[in-house]
Amino acid sequence: MRLTAWVFGVAVVSLGVVLVGCSGSEHESLHKPGVYTGAKDPLIEKEASPEQQEKLLSRFNQIQTDR
Repeated sequence: MRLTAWVFGVAVVSLGVVLVGCSGSEHESLHKPGVYTGAKDPLIEKEASPEQQEKLLSRFNQIQTDR
């Protein structure tokens, strides 16, 4: 009888954990595909500059030349 009560207790606790894990988050946000609606990213503007493109290309070539 004690084993049955123990198994029942484990099942109830497990069910509780599963139900809590499946509950929705209060911080859900819906996004439109292909549209960035987040905070402004300063790296996007920096990436557009020719100097940054040259630095990125130089760094890429240093690593990828052996492949």
